[in-house]
Amino acid sequence: MPRYSEERKAATLKKLLPPQSRSVNSVADEDGISPQTLYHWLKQCREQGVAVPGHQK
Repeated sequence: MPRYSEERKAATLKKLLPPQSRSVNSVADEDGISPQTLYHWLKQCREQGVAVPGHQK
């Protein structure tokens, strides 16, 4: 499994979170990161209390 730098992870998450709120599939295609990895990163954000679109809790 590839490891991504914190800088790359932050830049990618910025595309997924407001105000951009892009879809996981579009960011995955653009950045070459698997959708599963992106969903995992979003889950980590939710666990840290970050408001993530599409999550009702």
